Amino acid sequence: MDEQMNKKYLANKLFETQFALEDLREIVRQSLPTGMSNDQSARYDEIVSGLGGLLEDLGKKNGQTQPVKIVGDLMCRTREEEFINIQPIQAGGRLTPEARKAVIAYGDGYSTCDNCRKPFRLDKIDKPSISTFHTDLAEFVGMDQARVVPGARRGFQAVASSIIEKGDTVVVSAFAHYTEFLAVEGAGGIVREAPVNEHNILTAESVAHKIDEVKRETGKLPALIMIDHFDYLFCNEHDIYGIGKVAQEYGIPFLYNGAYTVGIMPVNGKKIGADFVVGSGHKSMASVAPSGVLATTEEWADKIFRTTQMVGDVTGRKFGIKEVEFLGCTLMGAPLLSMMASFPHVKERTKHWDEEVKKSNYFINEFLRIEGNEVLSEFPRKHALSKVDTTGSFDKVAKTHKRKGYFFSDELKKRGIAGEFPGATRSWKMSTYGLSWDQIHYLSDSFIEIAEKYNININ
Repeated sequence: MDEQMNKKYLANKLFETQFALEDLREIVRQSLPTGMSNDQSARYDEIVSGLGGLLEDLGKKNGQTQPVKIVGDLMCRTREEEFINIQPIQAGGRLTPEARKAVIAYGDGYSTCDNCRKPFRLDKIDKPSISTFHTDLAEFVGMDQARVVPGARRGFQAVASSIIEKGDTVVVSAFAHYTEFLAVEGAGGIVREAPVNEHNILTAESVAHKIDEVKRETGKLPALIMIDHFDYLFCNEHDIYGIGKVAQEYGIPFLYNGAYTVGIMPVNGKKIGADFVVGSGHKSMASVAPSGVLATTEEWADKIFRTTQMVGDVTGRKFGIKEVEFLGCTLMGAPLLSMMASFPHVKERTKHWDEEVKKSNYFINEFLRIEGNEVLSEFPRKHALSKVDTTGSFDKVAKTHKRKGYFFSDELKKRGIAGEFPGATRSWKMSTYGLSWDQIHYLSDSFIEIAEKYNININ
């Protein structure tokens, strides 16, 4: 590089500049439609004058600066600006520039409701084009109708509360996320787990056996099958298409958990054989938390998206087409608008999933050159998220190092890498999703450098 760059310095200076602009924005907000008061105008000019110095500082690209405070002890988060972030649940939720702009413009509480008209429901708003977005979202996941929800877990909850009766059985994977359990429990159902095989993969045969077992024991079929495409423990790919066929053969509704797929790889619910597709906005759709997606077919839409029928006994009030499972309206403001703003990029990036998998495998191959390193996930990798084991390498160093396992975190941080579980030197998870090839090569070289520093053999 021609000029040395200090990412911490730049991150802090960028935030200082942005906050100065926000202070200007607040003055404009507080002023009358006819103009600013003398005090407001003076303060405005003072801030504008200071912007010149901030821009000059940014031009230096290097220097000393203090962490930027928002208010009280709330400091700016600069992980994404300072580091290569390999945190497994953050990679797919990293906001696009468009999403960050949407957050600035639509951060106010009910900002989406400026043009809410009859029938007074979020997904019917045309300006901004929330109504069109819902239609596009359903098409994106190969289903008929879709709603935005506050996280994938609320999608599980909406389906569970709609179709599960007290005492009903729901078949899930032995690697199912805890929120699937809670959704079933909240609806009064009972979870039964289909076991994975020796390779930590859930097969269609295992699900069929569990269904038969439930039928023998209870006298009736499960009310729902709820399965993750890629699980959160190992991020292995499960036989989702085979499971979809099993669900259709038994006539059991099937919920496809796409928390780690919708928004990062192509998903077509109908081709999978799913009745419901659930995705996570903040995990895989470059959106502000909490955000998610629930999509279904026309067959199930009236049940899952049922509207209120209740009438007040004193007032006789009715509430139009408000949807019961979403308490009338669901995701609004910055989470929704960030999802909408990121959507063009998200659609495009799913077309390049093979490249993300290629990057993942490149890194893992380099990682495995370090003697004692293992990958616990299926290999070659089919996803950017992996579970690895460094017990035979970095953990040996940790046993005698004065910083214990934190030495590894220290070494990564020195090289501008963050997101590993602090102090972990045995089994831990990481993701390469969204990294450029330059970052992938840098990441790979950094791990090997650390191993060489502590005399760990490189194959």
